[in-house]
Amino acid sequence: QVQLVESGGGLVQAGDSLRLSCSPSERTFSSREMGWFRRAPGKEREFVGRITWNSGTTFYADSVKGRFTISRNNAENTVYLQMNSLIPDDTAVYYCAGTGDTTVYMYWGQGTQVTVSS
Repeated sequence: QVQLVESGGGLVQAGDSLRLSCSPSERTFSSREMGWFRRAPGKEREFVGRITWNSGTTFYADSVKGRFTISRNNAENTVYLQMNSLIPDDTAVYYCAGTGDTTVYMYWGQGTQVTVSS
């Protein structure tokens, strides 16, 4: 079973930036769509944004629109989540997910912690 591996989380101050990365455990893994989700303490998992691999089309949750950017690197088979102007409400465990050849998110990473202090 392919696993997705996130990296890049950490502790930052409000207004700072972070870039998260997500790579599959198998380089041959392909996915129609890759998404980012997050779960804040005591809250439900929340959709952050997604990217369609072939077209590069992106879509974002209103809460992050204009601050977060998803991109992909075809050569490295890696997806990125660039997070700018971070606020304390962005504090959460961030997960990347992939649909593979399906239309549902079947592949998930273990998550990476992002903590934004005020």
